[in-house]
Amino acid sequence: MKSSHLTAWISLSSIVGTVCFGCFGANSVIGHSPAEVQPNFVVIVVDDLGWSDLGCYGSSFYETPHIDSLAAEAVRFTNGYAACPVCSPTRASIQTGRNPARLHTTDWFGGPQPEEALRTPLSKKFRNRPLLPASYLEYLPLQEKTIAEVLRQQGYSTFFAGKWHLGNVGYYPENQGYEFNLGGNEKGSPPGGYFSPYKNPKLIDGPKGEHLPDRLANESVRFLENQGDDPFLLVLSFYSVHNPQQGRIDLIEKYQAKAANLVTAQAEFSPEGLFENRQIQNQPIYAAMMEAVDQAVGKVLTSLEELGLEENTIVLFTSDNGGLSTAEGSPTSNSPLRAGKGWLYEGGLRVPWIVKWPGSTQLGIICNEPVISDDIMPTVLELAKVQAHEKSTFDGISLVPLLKNPAVKLVRNLYWHYPHYSNQGGGPSGAVRSGKWKLIEWYEDQHLELFNLDQDIGEHHNLLRCNPKTANELHLRLVRWREEVGGQMPMSNPLYSAEEIRSR
Repeated sequence: MKSSHLTAWISLSSIVGTVCFGCFGANSVIGHSPAEVQPNFVVIVVDDLGWSDLGCYGSSFYETPHIDSLAAEAVRFTNGYAACPVCSPTRASIQTGRNPARLHTTDWFGGPQPEEALRTPLSKKFRNRPLLPASYLEYLPLQEKTIAEVLRQQGYSTFFAGKWHLGNVGYYPENQGYEFNLGGNEKGSPPGGYFSPYKNPKLIDGPKGEHLPDRLANESVRFLENQGDDPFLLVLSFYSVHNPQQGRIDLIEKYQAKAANLVTAQAEFSPEGLFENRQIQNQPIYAAMMEAVDQAVGKVLTSLEELGLEENTIVLFTSDNGGLSTAEGSPTSNSPLRAGKGWLYEGGLRVPWIVKWPGSTQLGIICNEPVISDDIMPTVLELAKVQAHEKSTFDGISLVPLLKNPAVKLVRNLYWHYPHYSNQGGGPSGAVRSGKWKLIEWYEDQHLELFNLDQDIGEHHNLLRCNPKTANELHLRLVRWREEVGGQMPMSNPLYSAEEIRSR
């Protein structure tokens, strides 16, 4: 970072409570010769962004031209996954390259622990449920080495802006390797909403009415403008498009007019268990939030170009779980995928995945290989030429071979473990994807569902009876994997009475 700007940046950051400034630039580069130029990294995570919420992934209602342009210059993965159908576990996997089941961070931080589920008022909800949720850690353990900690050891400047949701005081970004933290705390949604005053102890309020996604983009640009010769990791983690549903008036009015002109014969909702699953993207406020995120992303990407950083900066773009389609207002639709956030169906797990590696990937290439958020850290570290011993404990793998040749076939399985009841209707369950096959095990009664995703992306047809051998093999793999990583299981619920439920 340029010395002339360092004092001003530290002054601004100290106002909002960021720490570790004395460490800035103190770490020496390990394993690199002076002649080597290390790449920069920008990791963009949009909260609750569904797989079909972008124009480049098929949306015709939401307008996302800047993200679409990014995809046109990058590898766009059609089978990109989050490590969990809710936020905190996936965020932990992005930071560590390790699966939430292994980390024991399997639910959103703030979700009920088993002992809490027995207390009022939660006990009223759990009386109808055969299981109590598994216990889980409500913080990312400090002994876990994060992507920021490893890159700082390589001489990188590390910056975080936006949603963290990986633990309370003592477990914030600045405690996990980030020199600068603008907005990251224990909250899963913006405490004061999307307009200033933000009521965020890690983000000083801007002028009244300032828009949060724009503010986070501006802080990211400020960091880039003050960056000198040191390589950097910039993580821009939007609170958007998580509830509450709040948008700029000009954009809301734009999409209200667009929704009024929308002609469709499709039903707006379809049943999903006891919940309704939105089938149409037509919610103006959500659309306004989407476009505001797109504009913020565009501001950061434009800054990279104007500052001459674009050609040496790798950009990774994704989401922490599928779109919110079955509860809490159901603001978006993940169609043609089934269900959404909180479910192990594709709508809850499959998310946008875009990687731009300037000069090393062809423009606008599509890759159909399944990838998962566990893969982000090992990919970044290989691109940064970090020595192999730093990468020995990952559940994910480096995607560099796919970035060089998207036709490469990976021989591996993807696994999920969610031993909880979600706010959106999903229940305790596990899943495995192997090639075209996906198997889901529901922990309440151990029943299985088997889907051929090549032929049935919407998971409408359970092929268990037609393919018992395949189902049995996948189930055995899932059980073995769960045992290997130490996945914690839900317990029987002493409050549950099947007879009482049937009598109602």
